[in-house]
This record gives sequence, C-alpha cells and structure tokens, in this order.
Amino acid sequence: MIHEVDEVLKGLLTSGALNGSGIEVSLDAPTRDWAARRNAPTLNAYLYDIREEVSRRERGTVPVTDGSGQVVKRRMPPRWFRLSYLVTAWTRQPQDEHRLLSACIATLLPREILPPDELPPTLASLGLSISLSVAGTQTESRSLAEIWSALGGELKPSLDLVVLVPFPSYPEYDAGPPVTEGAVVRVRSVDGVQDDAPGRHHRPHHVERGRRTR
Repeated sequence: MIHEVDEVLKGLLTSGALNGSGIEVSLDAPTRDWAARRNAPTLNAYLYDIREEVSRRERGTVPVTDGSGQVVKRRMPPRWFRLSYLVTAWTRQPQDEHRLLSACIATLLPREILPPDELPPTLASLGLSISLSVAGTQTESRSLAEIWSALGGELKPSLDLVVLVPFPSYPEYDAGPPVTEGAVVRVRSVDGVQDDAPGRHHRPHHVERGRRTR
C-alpha cells in the first residue's frame, strides 16, 4: 500500500504549478552521496516515519456490498496510518529551491483531500478518501535536525508532508443470505407426537419482497 501512496505523491508533485516543468521527483534518502550525484533540478520526497493513527482505530466489522447493494461479505475496519514525508528541492541556487518549494505548496494545498476515484485500485476499493497535510506543526518525537543528522547531510529548507491513509484489515467473512421469512412455531404433545395443525408464523417485522418494514 505504501508504494501506491508513493505513486500518488509523485503524480501530485509533477502536476499543478509544476506541470510541464520537467522536474525530477525522487523518493531516495537525501544523503550526502545522493546529493553529490544530482545534476538536474530535483524534488525529493523522503518517507521518514510510519505510524498508526490509533485514535481512528475501530472495532466490529464493516459490510461489503455487491453491485445491487446486498451485503455479501464482512471484514474488519481498515487501520489508518500516518506517513510522513520530508519534501526538499535540490538545485544549484537557493532562490531556485525556494521557488520549487513555493510551487509545491501551491500544488498540494488545494489537494488536501483525495477522493477514492483519484486513487490506485487497492486504495480505491476501500471507498475512503486520504488526506494530506502540508507544512503542519511537527508532532513527531524526532526533530528535523535529528533526521538530517541521521542522513549525514546539512539542514536545509523542507516541507513536512503527512498523508493519512487507510490500510485494509483481513480476513473477510462470508455474510449469510438476507432474511425473507420469520420463525415458525409448531406444537408437539407431551408424548412427542406433532400436531397436524399448520405452524404458526412469528413475524415481529412484516417481510415483503425480501425487505423488512415495520
């Protein structure tokens, strides 16, 4: 699922204000060696943190319907994860890097919510939107300075991009057919002989054409 989010981000970063610019988008770790090999303007989106959004964890099951709206399966609700990306611009001049970062903000701000029809098949199948947060308040236990130190590079301007994405939970369970008939009560005598009278239907809800109505 993470690789699908990567592709979504690469598509976003080459659209909007950056459409037609020919800027390369890289997902590699921006280490000192990586930076030394850059010979063209590049945007880097480095995934540096993956954490579950525990506050959005749900219990129970979620119905899965077919084309007619009938429940055919049940599955566990998805688990939400927060993917944090460090977005940086790499050119020969700081002013050009700042322009690229400005273009990134202008491109990403209008796309804070991505609906299912704009997502890859696996994500789209959940029927849920994903959200993006650009340059928000940092809440991670690691500071950006610590991240740059771990990468072996020097601190430079960057955007903290957080993507909140659902991950499917397995397994799925087959759902039983819809109820179309009520319970039937039949009476037996004390010696076990069944009464010849027809059974009495017990219907707390009136059932009509396979649908329950009060």
